[in-house]
Amino acid sequence: KPSCSSAIKRDHNNNKMRLSSAALIAVVASSASSYISSFQLQHGLTQRRNGAAMERVTSLQAFKLKEGETKNMFEGPAPLVKERDACGVGFIANTKSGEEFGTHKVLQQGLTALDCMEHRGACGGDGISGDGAGIMTQIPWKLFSEYRSENCPKPGVGMVFLPQQEDRRNSVKEVIEKVCEANELEFLGWREVPVDPSALGPQARDAVPSMWQMFVKAPKRLDDDEETRDGFERTLYLVRRRILVELEKAGLKWEDANSETYFASFSSATIVYKGMVQGCVLPQFYKDLQDEDYTTKFVIYHRRFSTNTNPKWPLAQPMRVVGHNGEINTLVGNVNWVKAREKSKALPECELEDLVDAENTDNIVMMCNTQDVPNVLEPLVDLGRSDSANLDAVFELMTKSRHRAPCALMSLVPTAYENEPALSNNPEIVDFYKFHGGLLEAWDGPALLVYSDGKSIGASLDRNGLRPARYSITSDGTVYMMSETGVVDLEESDIVQKGRLGPGQMINVDLATGEFKDNIAIKSEIASRHPYGEWVKQGRKDVTKMTFADDRLYDDATTTFAQGTFGWGLEDIGMQIQDMAGSAKETTYSMGDDAPIAVLSERPHTPYNYFKQRFAQVTNPPIDPLREGVVMSVAMTLGKKESIYKVSEKGARLIHLESPVLNSNEMDRIASFAEPENGGFEQSTISTRYSLADGPDGIKAAIDAICDKAVEDVRNGVEVLILSDKSADQAELDGTTYIPPMIAVGAVHHRLIDEGLRMDTGLVIETGSAWSTHHFACLVGYGANAVHPYLALETVKQWHGSKRTQSMMKAGKLDSTTLDEAQQNYRKAVENGLLKILSKMGISLLSSYQGAQIFEAMGLGEEVIDTSFKGTTSRIGGVSLSDIAQETAMMRPETADEKAKLINYGYYKPVPKQGEYHVNSSDLAKLLHDAIGLDKTVSAATNRDEAENDGVKPKNVANYEIFKKSLESAPLANIRDLLDFESDRESISIDEVEPAAEIMKRFCTGAMSLGALSREAHETLAIAVNRVGGKSNSGEGGEDTVRIKDLSDVDEKGRSPTYPHLAGLKNGDSANSYIHQVASGRFGVTPEFLTTAKQLEIKMAQGAKPGEGGQLPGPKVSDYIATLRASKPGVTLISPPPHHDIYSIEDLAQLIHDLHAINESAGVSVKLVSSIGIGTVACGVAKAQADVIQISGGDGGTGASPLSSIKHAGMPWEMGLSEAHSALLNNGLRDRVTLRVDGGIRTGRDLAIAAMMGAEEFGFGTIAMIAEGCVMARVCHLNTCPVGVTSQKEELRKKFPGTPEHVVNFFMFVAEEIRELMAHLGYSKFEDLIGRADLLKESEEQLARIAKTKGVSLSGFFGSIPESKDDRAFLRATPAEGGGLKDSVVHVNGGSSDLDREMCNHEDVKAAIEKNSGDTAVSFNIKNTDRSTGAMLAGDISRQYGNKGLDGNLNINIFGSAGQSFGAFTLPGMKLRLTGEANDYVGKGMHGGEIVVLPEADAGFVAADSSIVGNACLYGATGGDFHANGRAGERFCVRNSGAYAVCEGTGDHCCEYMTGGVVVALGTVGRNVGAGMTGGIGYFYDEDGRFNERVNEEIVKFQRVGSAAGEIQLRNMIERHFEKTGSEKAEAILDNWDEEKAKFWQVYPPSEAQSAVVSDTIVGETVKVSATAPSEELCYLPVGAGLSPDQTTRCAD
Repeated sequence: KPSCSSAIKRDHNNNKMRLSSAALIAVVASSASSYISSFQLQHGLTQRRNGAAMERVTSLQAFKLKEGETKNMFEGPAPLVKERDACGVGFIANTKSGEEFGTHKVLQQGLTALDCMEHRGACGGDGISGDGAGIMTQIPWKLFSEYRSENCPKPGVGMVFLPQQEDRRNSVKEVIEKVCEANELEFLGWREVPVDPSALGPQARDAVPSMWQMFVKAPKRLDDDEETRDGFERTLYLVRRRILVELEKAGLKWEDANSETYFASFSSATIVYKGMVQGCVLPQFYKDLQDEDYTTKFVIYHRRFSTNTNPKWPLAQPMRVVGHNGEINTLVGNVNWVKAREKSKALPECELEDLVDAENTDNIVMMCNTQDVPNVLEPLVDLGRSDSANLDAVFELMTKSRHRAPCALMSLVPTAYENEPALSNNPEIVDFYKFHGGLLEAWDGPALLVYSDGKSIGASLDRNGLRPARYSITSDGTVYMMSETGVVDLEESDIVQKGRLGPGQMINVDLATGEFKDNIAIKSEIASRHPYGEWVKQGRKDVTKMTFADDRLYDDATTTFAQGTFGWGLEDIGMQIQDMAGSAKETTYSMGDDAPIAVLSERPHTPYNYFKQRFAQVTNPPIDPLREGVVMSVAMTLGKKESIYKVSEKGARLIHLESPVLNSNEMDRIASFAEPENGGFEQSTISTRYSLADGPDGIKAAIDAICDKAVEDVRNGVEVLILSDKSADQAELDGTTYIPPMIAVGAVHHRLIDEGLRMDTGLVIETGSAWSTHHFACLVGYGANAVHPYLALETVKQWHGSKRTQSMMKAGKLDSTTLDEAQQNYRKAVENGLLKILSKMGISLLSSYQGAQIFEAMGLGEEVIDTSFKGTTSRIGGVSLSDIAQETAMMRPETADEKAKLINYGYYKPVPKQGEYHVNSSDLAKLLHDAIGLDKTVSAATNRDEAENDGVKPKNVANYEIFKKSLESAPLANIRDLLDFESDRESISIDEVEPAAEIMKRFCTGAMSLGALSREAHETLAIAVNRVGGKSNSGEGGEDTVRIKDLSDVDEKGRSPTYPHLAGLKNGDSANSYIHQVASGRFGVTPEFLTTAKQLEIKMAQGAKPGEGGQLPGPKVSDYIATLRASKPGVTLISPPPHHDIYSIEDLAQLIHDLHAINESAGVSVKLVSSIGIGTVACGVAKAQADVIQISGGDGGTGASPLSSIKHAGMPWEMGLSEAHSALLNNGLRDRVTLRVDGGIRTGRDLAIAAMMGAEEFGFGTIAMIAEGCVMARVCHLNTCPVGVTSQKEELRKKFPGTPEHVVNFFMFVAEEIRELMAHLGYSKFEDLIGRADLLKESEEQLARIAKTKGVSLSGFFGSIPESKDDRAFLRATPAEGGGLKDSVVHVNGGSSDLDREMCNHEDVKAAIEKNSGDTAVSFNIKNTDRSTGAMLAGDISRQYGNKGLDGNLNINIFGSAGQSFGAFTLPGMKLRLTGEANDYVGKGMHGGEIVVLPEADAGFVAADSSIVGNACLYGATGGDFHANGRAGERFCVRNSGAYAVCEGTGDHCCEYMTGGVVVALGTVGRNVGAGMTGGIGYFYDEDGRFNERVNEEIVKFQRVGSAAGEIQLRNMIERHFEKTGSEKAEAILDNWDEEKAKFWQVYPPSEAQSAVVSDTIVGETVKVSATAPSEELCYLPVGAGLSPDQTTRCAD
């Protein structure tokens, strides 16, 4: 077994080791244990019957664990790394039928609705067992009549999951009965729930518990409680938690899942039936649900989509109080803070013994500290549980205290109440949120929450409205609330009201009276119960933003020395401070992060650099701080926080900070609150400095000292604790060092939690070691309430006063600012940066981010984690506390030069010789160019036409060896540099290895857009990759349709008139990218773009800036680029974060469904970025029917990105790829998807490592750009690329030196390098390396090269990879799909596309497409499970006629409730008329034609006041006409660039990111209209006179419709709307036009300011009134309701 370690050569000059060029380089590979194919799952093979449905037997494991190590790949909070979920949810409530106990009809309707939301759920690995479905109802007393009696008409009923094994079950029952008896609950009996296990799938059947119900009578002491039953409910609640403790004490808690005892419910009011089933199976399994005696007044239903294929029965929902669709992004912080409260001043246990007395139980549930007595009550929260279960636990406890259910939910999931126009008349609601916002950190994240405590039932939406929620009320008083409309078949004539929940809104139904209350009514009622406004006014102290001091803290020399000691470098001032103080913005940079990770760097790094920000992808969305900042806040509080379960005026006594970034004046104001007459907030400052003489080990004693002092001070009543590293003068700086503030704040924060004191004080960090936005995020994320960055502010003063800065201001190179303005700018940049970091994780409030620890550490050892960062994942070990102290000391300036001038560390821009190493450099580019025969001086601007072979020199193998050697001998940079391998067989001849041509088929280019790249660079890359049989990627900017056809006009010189700007072409070349990317900006996404792709990629995240959208600076938006992107030239394009139609796993599944519909032959890939938990995310993506999953590293290149995003977000691909591969294998999903990887892959060595980690395809990004001429100038964002690779300037583009042959040469070198490696390893087929982690080991020699620490270890992480040496079935498609090559198999939509197929196959439709003229009419019925209707038809038309669509008209009349994405990608000639209603995403990607949605003629509701279509309608539309006779939801016409749309009101964020088209809203709209709108026109009917409060005026302006052209455009569109829909609202406006037109506002961006409809200055310009008109000429006809049919037809045209 040959080992490559023997081939390592030592470079004695620099003591750096790498493999020689002839050797095979260390390879890490993920592998997987015995793979379980779909066939095996279906036949039960390899499954065990002990409850773990799919355990693997590992025969061989990579990376043998060292002594004392454990596997850690999947360590971390279970909701993060093991299982996440999303779902469909709803409720039905009818309190007026069926007398006391309700009706069976309500249950039946609920089960029907559950079945109709099956597509919002998913199934396990066996394809049959559901991820979870369930219902909550009123207890069916008729069904349980034998357990009721006259003196106990409503006993407590427990729904209990018990062990399968009878002896275990009996033991558990015995304990339950004893605990009930001890707490005076008379036990009435057990009832075995009738079930049918044959209805279950194999996995569910293996794990199914034994289902039992238990009945108990209320204690006699609670006889006077009968009316409210609150005391009985509290006793049942507390006894349930006591039972679980007693079971554990009795040893009746087992590790295997089948033996888990779980109470689905224990109440005298509600009961839960749920399980690991599909919705339709629930009533088959639970026979009770079929019984006519099962009656109820309400039902909550829930269908779950889990990212795991082994979901457990208890994880199904509803929970005990809540049904949750969403994800709690702040979960870790929420749980930490709940635990911190619980530890506060614990009461004697004797006070918890009486769980019966009503007063005593009331006290227990209202005191935080009573919850942390684990030997009496089961812990309230636990990170081992799901986010839904933890939220449910806190919510349930709050409802058991004196909070009503709506009140509890308002506190936990608050609305964005600040500056909310809808609350301007309800100050009491604002006061409620102000009060509770100080007490409780919001449980923040996308969420639709349906709840019931038995007294009321309701639903609430998160503050961003990132979940769909519709409701209808019928004439009999029944309220139907659902994730999708149409799940219950209702007669439109019976419906009296239709509505939807907007962001932060709530509805509630009183189950006793049947009263329905809307958002304002229920919240006003709750908020009026206490004088919250008075409490806040009397108790709260406010610190608003104050002016900044001009006085300097130090002189320049001392300032520079202090900066050096804290790790500042020249770049930090020249790049970051200059941009932040000068323009109030973060620095924008490009080309990704190619510097070593902090622990491998030979340069000193601050502890911040060892942390990577986590971000949202797939299971929850990032949000948009740029355009939707109205829902975000950085406000914080200081002081002691009271109990969240007991409301009193004490809760208002806090210091409220407008900003967490404090200046010296604000610090003085906080200090003033210590005076008794000014609040009496006692304060203390603790220095974090210690003597240099104590050495590196002195840091431990220093940490202990500050923690001890903090505990002492807080016990003595200190409510504001300041940790300060400020020195008084140079002498103190010379003699002391400091505890890095991250270490200090984390240590104190956790110590105070452990001592039960954290809630009694606020932490302020006064530090010189915080200047970047990432630094502030780290400090707040680990416990700080606020930061005083005294040295950063001092640096701003130093920078502002410098001669260089002042001269730049005078020259106009910098905006002229005062010193105060510069400091204000700096603070603003920090605040905006914090909002951006929060938003990446989908968090809106900094107060929820505080202490949430939403980071992954990379390179920190266990000692550091245990001291300061408990609960944070650090999976490769790393530095110790003394290592950190040593690294901190290394930053100190020692020489005179260093003291006089800061070091330029070169962390961002490479600095020759002394700076940080960067892998991609101009030197590296030169070496590669020499190897592939590229001369950057040869281009169209010079002598290319005269040069032989277009200047392409012969490729040079020797030069490629030099290129490789330069990388092999370089400093350590990546995790893969620490790896080596040893083969399991002898080497073979290279002649036996498969040819390079086969290997190159696995090569792809990174998703670099046309716009980020020049046309020359983009097309050259596509041609080159297509030429070698690989997969080129369009990126997110679309592509010119000229690229669809292969070249056939190339002359003997390699020139083509089709591409006159390119050289080195061949006939047969194709510039059409194999992969067409669909990103959040939807730039260039048209039906033809989608149907001409061989694969479609959904960009969920980008390696350089995960959690953010793409960015294209305005100077790069040329006329050509603007045409492709349907935008305005010169206007900066910033894509929204991916949340508009992919804000959860089921919504991603819908987008995948849409793409599979329009192009059935194209696979769909989903691009993710490496991060902890990516394994479970990848499982969800596979279950969502993706064909390919791409894992990108966090170091990927980019054309433009905020600097902190480039450096501090995203993990190395080695970790993400290994985790994804392992999770997919462990869950039996690996054969469903192909894994692709990219991010810094440069050589055959990198590629081989990736293959062994599980990758089957490989993306080349930056290195491919270098191969076509890039010289790493790192000015991509400035549009000044000297070789025209990333510039849109014509003169620079002519300097582009690359040809396809250059790129092909590079690919050939890489492929041949891999062949050599394979020969050495003894493998002839490349696929035999995929997933073979057993060939790998850590390289002891490379580990020894790490300068900072000996604590790095890879075996714990990579040792978690399952082995797959013997079972290679995952390399083929599933048996159900034929078992062939995965690349040749595409998943297809199931029954949800049946209506689409029926339409496409209709003879009249096929004839109309073939004929392409005249009018054809067809009709169909639709239901909510029919999704993407029209997309397949659009695909058929596009393939035949392209984007121009049909010349004739295909009139399709549809009746019913349409599922999601109705009318997606509609083309000219398609006219869809829906009579009924529709869900989300109507008209997604619409390119032409017409969509009309109107209610049935006999509808019992007012159309103009009712919701008729859902959220995100016309998202990414590029053309067409749309008319909805009713209201639309949130995000109407986001990224519309050409559609003409009329509706009768919208939710929030209308016209966001719009770049073209026209929108008319004939009713009220939500807030944030026109955010990010850079093109197009909006007209808004202002009925209530408050439209001005709802406009985002950052870009757009608004005015009354004053131009004649504008009035004509508006009037004609309304006339057309009336003609198409019969809208009563339109008719009323038209009939009184002269008066009504004055109520319209016209919204327009600067790009439209001079258009005729806005300015009325352009005479004779035609005005467009319809996207589908045969001409743009206007018809000047009489208007109103009295037009003849001929006239109205002409007007419509």
